[in-house]
Amino acid sequence: MPVDPLLSQYSDLLFEGTVVVYLLAMVFSAVEYVTARQSTPAAEPAEVVAVAATSAEPVAVSGSAGSAGSAADEIPPPPVRTPKPERSRADRFGRMAVSLTILGVLLHLGSIALRGLAAERWPLGNMYEYTSAVCLAAMVAWLVVLQRGAGRSRGIRRLGVFLYAPILVLMVLAGTVLYAQAAPVVPALQSYWLVIHVTTITLSTGLFIVPGVASILYLMKRSGRPAGFVAKLPAQETLDRLAYRTTVVAFPMFTFAVICGAIWAEAAWGRFWGWDPKETVAFISWVVYAAYLHARATAGWRHAPAAWINIVGLATVIFNLFFVNMVIAGLHSYAGLG
Repeated sequence: MPVDPLLSQYSDLLFEGTVVVYLLAMVFSAVEYVTARQSTPAAEPAEVVAVAATSAEPVAVSGSAGSAGSAADEIPPPPVRTPKPERSRADRFGRMAVSLTILGVLLHLGSIALRGLAAERWPLGNMYEYTSAVCLAAMVAWLVVLQRGAGRSRGIRRLGVFLYAPILVLMVLAGTVLYAQAAPVVPALQSYWLVIHVTTITLSTGLFIVPGVASILYLMKRSGRPAGFVAKLPAQETLDRLAYRTTVVAFPMFTFAVICGAIWAEAAWGRFWGWDPKETVAFISWVVYAAYLHARATAGWRHAPAAWINIVGLATVIFNLFFVNMVIAGLHSYAGLG
């Protein structure tokens, strides 16, 4: 299967552009967070606009007709127009960060699409492509959170800087340590199950990053330390709700991916489950996230204990993503690192 080197080069350029745009978005988001105290501008005096009469002088009305019609002819009080408050510096930087994120997602999607077109296959065949797609899933999830959370919590956008940071770390690792040239996949991955199993694993892994970050910030907000830092975070309830709702979306997807992996294993290796290192850690991740959802619905566990369980779940997912693929030998050793 031939590889188009030109499309592959364009894919790499778009990937590099994505990293730059995400970095700028993180900088603007950081400025928003630092200047968040200015997000509520001082109240400005309202500008009173009077409706002028045809004559500037009052018209004298004589006789009983004047007294009888005085109530009807009484001029209503002038309306008051309150000017729209000027957007604060923090708000402007926050909006620019969101705009850059949208641009970065489009570039990111183009990079992955061109990678697939260059190799004429589904672009999830090695660790570079997989990690890149995980980051894309996380950023799309963040944009959905922003869209659905608009108007509910004014501070939800300030979480962006804490999400951009790990995403940028993963992107840099993908583009350096994990990078692999576009090439056909190994024979073991030449199956339609690659599209189903690996795609759903990728999406759920990207989604799990958002609640993991939210749970970390929730625990920091709950502890109140450092005071000046956590004061700008959204309320504890907002962070906890964000972590729970995104996990509720990601967990069924992850469950479906594990089931599809078992079916693919039976077709490829003749058994549904063999306790391969990646299978084992994936099962541990599933148990941890199931425990989180159970703890979140259990009195006495739904706050800090549940948040800690959620963080452990993210740690197992990251461990499975890197350590198992790159260090431990197994049937899932398709990192493509050479």
